[in-house]
Amino acid sequence: MATPLIPTPVPRPADARFEIGQEQYPAVHTDTTVTIPMSDGVILCADVGRPAYRREEPADGAFPVVVTFTPYNRMGNRSGARFARVAKRLGRAVRGSDRRRFTGRDLVHTMAGGAMDVFATNRTLVSRGYVNVVVDVRGTGSSTGSWDFFSPREHRDYLEVLEWIREQPWCDGHLAITGISYGAIAGLIAAGQRPEGLDAVFAIVAGEDPVRELGLTGGVPTPGMAVWLAAVNIAKFLPSPRGMIRNRVLGPYVRDRLRDPASGLGLATRIATTDGHPDGFLNDQWQSRLPRFEDITAATWIHGAWHDVYNRSNFRMFDRLGLSGGAKQVLVDDGYHISFGSGFGETGNPPALDELQCAWFDKWLRGIDNGIEGYGPVTVRRQGGGGWISRPSFPDAAATVRRLYLAAEPSGSAAHAATDASLGDLPPQGPSFLPLPTVSAGAASNNTALMTMGALTLLGRRYGSDDRRAEAAAITFTTDPLLADLILSGPLNLHLRVEAGGTDAFWSVTVTDVEPDGASAPLTRGALLSSLRAIDEKHSTYVDDELVFPLHTLLAESVLPVVPGEPFDIDIEINPTEAVLRAGHRLRVAIAPRSSPRHLLTPSLKRKINGQTIILDPDHPSYLTYLAVDPAS
Repeated sequence: MATPLIPTPVPRPADARFEIGQEQYPAVHTDTTVTIPMSDGVILCADVGRPAYRREEPADGAFPVVVTFTPYNRMGNRSGARFARVAKRLGRAVRGSDRRRFTGRDLVHTMAGGAMDVFATNRTLVSRGYVNVVVDVRGTGSSTGSWDFFSPREHRDYLEVLEWIREQPWCDGHLAITGISYGAIAGLIAAGQRPEGLDAVFAIVAGEDPVRELGLTGGVPTPGMAVWLAAVNIAKFLPSPRGMIRNRVLGPYVRDRLRDPASGLGLATRIATTDGHPDGFLNDQWQSRLPRFEDITAATWIHGAWHDVYNRSNFRMFDRLGLSGGAKQVLVDDGYHISFGSGFGETGNPPALDELQCAWFDKWLRGIDNGIEGYGPVTVRRQGGGGWISRPSFPDAAATVRRLYLAAEPSGSAAHAATDASLGDLPPQGPSFLPLPTVSAGAASNNTALMTMGALTLLGRRYGSDDRRAEAAAITFTTDPLLADLILSGPLNLHLRVEAGGTDAFWSVTVTDVEPDGASAPLTRGALLSSLRAIDEKHSTYVDDELVFPLHTLLAESVLPVVPGEPFDIDIEINPTEAVLRAGHRLRVAIAPRSSPRHLLTPSLKRKINGQTIILDPDHPSYLTYLAVDPAS
C-alpha cells in the first residue's frame, strides 16, 4: 500500500513526496507485431509492453492498461524508451549546474524530470504492474489508411482500440490514456466520448483548440504547421516491417501510402495561398475535431507550460471539466513544448513526471489512497523566480483588475527599440500617432524559441529570456521601475485605438519583465489580424465590467472591414500567465506588425497591409488590462 501524500495548507510545497508502491516486475516484455482491426477495414499497428520477470516472457495475469495514440511513428517511442534511463542519469549528473541562466526552462534538466519516461513506454508504469500500449493512428507509422488529424473517423478509432484492448486476456478492464501534445489531445477527445472502462487521462502539453491556438493563431496561418505536417508524412514512410509482414499488412500499407503520400499538405498550401479560403477561418469541420471537455468523466490531469504553443488553454480546459473531488488537476511549469518537467524530482519542485503519472493512475485505476487528488488542484510555477504555488483556482482569487495606459513619452529604458514609449497609470494628456516600424527583426526571439518547442533556448538568453533583439522591430511601452513586488495572475487584454494604411493590419504583442540590467524576459504573448477583431461577447471574460479575455470568433461571417485611414478599436487576447515582477523591475508591452516564424503573413495578406499606426488619444485611450495581486495580500 502506498504511503499517503498528506495535503497541506495553501501554499503547499510542490516537492511534497509520496510513495506509489515498489517495483514488482524488473523487465518489460514488448510485442512490436500487434495489429488492431478497425470497423472499416483499416489496420492499426501497436506495441504492447507487458510486465515481466524476464524480457522473453510476460507475467501471467490481467493488468490495468495505459494507452498512447501517436502520429509520430511508435518506433520513435521504442527509441525513447531505450534513451529514457540514460537521459535521466545524464540530467541528474548536471543538476548542480546553474539553472538560473536557463531561466528554469532548459532541456538538460527536463531529462532528469521524467519527461523521457512519459514520452516513451513508461518503464516505471510497467514495472509497477501496468500494461503500456502505443498505437500508430490511422495513416501514420505502420498503420494503414489515410491520416486526417483528429477527424471524426479517428475519434471512432480511439473507441474501437479501447474496446479491443478490454477484450484481451492481459487487460483487467481498467484503462487510462496518456500522451504528449497530439497524444494528449487524442486522450481528451477519447475521454469526451466516455468509453467504457476509461478511468483516467494524463495529458501533457495539450490544447483546447489546436486550430485556433496553433494553426490559425490570431487569425493567420502558422508556418510551423507545414513543418509539422511534413514531419508526420515523412515518418509514415518508415514502417516497422517485421510485424507488417507477419500480419500481412505490408500490401495495404503500400497501397494507402501511394494513394495519400502527403496528408494535409495540400490543404495547408491552399489555405496559405488562397485569399479567404473557407478553412482559413474557424468553421464546423474544425469544430468537429475538438474534445468535448464537459462530457469527460475520467479523472484528468493537465500538464502545461507557460511557453508552450498551447499555453492559452491550460486553465480553460481545467475549468470546462465538470469533475470534483480532486479528479481534475492542472499543473503549469515554466517550460516549452519539449522542456516540460524541467527540474522535477529536485528539492523544491514536484516529483518526477513518471512518478506523478504513476500516482495518478494508481489512484483512479487501482483505488490506492495515495492522496494525489489533494495535490493542487491548481499548481503553477510563477515566472520571475516566484516558486511553486498551489491553490483551488486560477487566477488567484485575490487578484484585482487593473489598467496601464499607453503613452508616447519615452520610458528611457528601451533605446534599442524602434520606438521607446511608456506605460503608466494615467491616460495621455494629448493625442499622438505612433507608426509601427517596417524593419524586420532577426531570428533571435522568444517567439522563435516557442516555435522550435524550446530547442533554441540552448543558444542563449536571446532565444528565451531576453527579447531585446526582437524589440528592435517593435514599439515598446514600459513602466517606471516598480516600487514594490507585483504578481500577475490571469489573462490580459490589450485595447488599442489604431488606424491602417491598407485594408488590413496584423498585431503581434509580447509582454515582458524588464530586469534592472535591461534584459527583457518574455512572460506571455498575443496576436490578432485586424479584420478578425469581432468578439464573442458571451464567451469572453469580464471582471468588474472590464474585458480581460476577449474571445475572437475568427469566423468568415464575422470579418469586419478595415477602412484605410479610418480609426478603429481592437482588443488583443494575451495568454494567461502567473509571474512575480520584483521591485526595481519594469513591465513592458512590445507591439510589432509581424512575428516570424510564429505567424505567416501570406502574399495576399501582405498586399492588403500598407502601414499601421497606434493612436494615443485621451478621448479613446489605449491600455493594458490585467489581473494582479499585491504580495502582502
